Amino acid sequence: MILYMDTSALLKRYFKEPGSTEVISKWKEADGIVISSVAYAEAIASIYRKNREVSMGAEKLTSVLNSFQKDWKSFIRVEVNDDLNGVIDRIVTSHPLRGFDAIHLASALITHERLSEDFLFACFDRKLLQAAQMEGLDTLPKSVESNTATAN
Repeated sequence: MILYMDTSALLKRYFKEPGSTEVISKWKEADGIVISSVAYAEAIASIYRKNREVSMGAEKLTSVLNSFQKDWKSFIRVEVNDDLNGVIDRIVTSHPLRGFDAIHLASALITHERLSEDFLFACFDRKLLQAAQMEGLDTLPKSVESNTATAN
């Protein structure tokens, strides 16, 4: 199984949140993890924001950053390019997505189209999850009504 994670799903690997157990379980089952290159900036910014909000402490912050950066090297990354932009043009006319969410969905759709393996799109943003389902992707969580999907 190929697991595509948007940043909301990725962060559940490093922080105990609703949905973390499911993300970690699917992570362990996956043959490969795909992510958009934009997730790096999103994740790093989120890690530092969480530290400002709850003051993890220097040791915990360093541990989370090191773990993320180690994992980053193993991800299959989808770069933003003209091929991706063509898919973005199509999906934003059908779905009310923010810019980075459109990048994540387009990245997942291109990856899914090019691979013949089982594919799972992990995301905890309600609008993005709903758009992914409307585009025919199998998702984690399964339902947009799930308590673990956040409203954005």
